[in-house]
Amino acid sequence: METKVALAELRKEKKRKFVQTVDLIVNLKNFDVRKEALNTFIDIPHPTNKKVGAFLTKRSKLIESITEEDFVKYKDIKDIKKLAKSYDSFIAAAPMMGKIATKFGRVFGPMNKMPSPQAGIIAKEDDATISAMIEKMKHVARIKNKEASIKLVCGKEDMSDEDITENIVSMLKSLEGKLPRGRDNIREVLIKFTMTKSLKIMEDMYGSKN
Repeated sequence: METKVALAELRKEKKRKFVQTVDLIVNLKNFDVRKEALNTFIDIPHPTNKKVGAFLTKRSKLIESITEEDFVKYKDIKDIKKLAKSYDSFIAAAPMMGKIATKFGRVFGPMNKMPSPQAGIIAKEDDATISAMIEKMKHVARIKNKEASIKLVCGKEDMSDEDITENIVSMLKSLEGKLPRGRDNIREVLIKFTMTKSLKIMEDMYGSKN
């Protein structure tokens, strides 16, 4: 099924009271997750309006900030999970990373929310550096898989079909370049909204339409 046809089908389903994400699911084959698991980032052309939070030594007017004095608010695992779910990703000042890992790592790690040197950690806390990192975070998607399936947010339902489709094509091409056997590692590609069924798609770049 072509991506735009699949999106049209998904848009016919029951409307929700929130803006759903568009998820891209890539199921792999001939892939040994114990030896070949990915932990990397790929760029996307159209930002998905991520909500980004920041761990900073002082509050910034540019972004919702969590300082060390706020750590006492997160005494229980449920409080830390609630914080993690409140944001799509986080940035952090480099000097705070040790304390962030100690306090939040056991929850943030498995949820792929820990700031990374590749995307998220900043050396300086001036407005220019913070602004640049916020913008970068909106244009990247993190891949960290522990099974032979990769799930990525490729858009929001209020984005145009054209922008979502361009994101999907770009993400698949980037992913292909990071897989050990490229296209041969991809078994099938599906898309869904947060609360909908999954529909199988296969871009022309894969040589067939399913």
